Amino acid sequence: MKNKLPLLIGAIVVIAGLVFFMGGGDKTAKKSGDSSAPIVIPTHNWSSQIVMAYVIGGIFESMGNNVSYVNADSQAVYESIRIGDVTISHEVWESAFGKSFTTALDKGGLLDWGDHEARTLEDMGYPNWVVEKGLCPGLPDWTALKNPDCAKNFVTPDSGGKGRMLEGPQTWHGDLIPQRVDALGLGDLWMVKFAGSADALWAELVAAEKEGRGTIIFNWTPNFTDGAGFTFIDFPPYTAGCRPEDGGDGKCGSPDGYLKKAVHEDFPKTHPNAAAVFKKMSFTTSHIGAMAALVDIDKMTHEDAAKKWLADNEKVWKKFTK
Repeated sequence: MKNKLPLLIGAIVVIAGLVFFMGGGDKTAKKSGDSSAPIVIPTHNWSSQIVMAYVIGGIFESMGNNVSYVNADSQAVYESIRIGDVTISHEVWESAFGKSFTTALDKGGLLDWGDHEARTLEDMGYPNWVVEKGLCPGLPDWTALKNPDCAKNFVTPDSGGKGRMLEGPQTWHGDLIPQRVDALGLGDLWMVKFAGSADALWAELVAAEKEGRGTIIFNWTPNFTDGAGFTFIDFPPYTAGCRPEDGGDGKCGSPDGYLKKAVHEDFPKTHPNAAAVFKKMSFTTSHIGAMAALVDIDKMTHEDAAKKWLADNEKVWKKFTK
């Protein structure tokens, strides 16, 4: 019995080691890797944002992560991230969503994860052929809109005899543009209609050119229109506090703004590798415009557009994963 005791003790030590390796060791490995829980990525209602959602999801999946997508309101999404229902946001546009983002950030639970290289502008503008056809001499200076001879070239059957400006969906900016039109004294000549979707804006560009009438629409950069010839109107410069919601008189255009990323505060803990990659991600104006063009010009699905962009741009995105 005495001779067997060392063997018994040795066996116990080996078994304990195996238990530690299979249990505690596994926990250590999980801490250094990403959780198997899905990374929840929101999709909104414009092409570049949706394509980029699938681009980023594809990058995460190439790293072995699980990903799920959820359609989310573009203003409410930051509260959803803050409370943990959504994991990230990859297109925080300063002009449209900066206030909602900052409100959630100040409450806690949401982290500012840095900016893309691309800068943003979101405002009213026109396709370059409007000026080439002489439909509103003096553009892009906003004071050209005061000319009745300009406004009459933008009348549509639903505009009540006034020149029409087509805004994006009202959920994007509320009454920002109608307030600006009135504040600048343009309300007697111009009216603002809200489009039902981003696609309706692009359909208006096609229809106006076909009909030979002028058109002013809400647009943004980066977008596929960057390469198609589009000019933003030079409204009075934006300054902090100039908008009605901030106590201003509304006589100002939009800011040259950031395109930011945001994450839930636990993301760096649950998915440290994916979080590190996402923090390094920085897309340019041309990258984002190309993503949108695959859908809005080439008519691909968002998912197929993302696959093509990833296949064509490995040198761009793989450096984020190293």
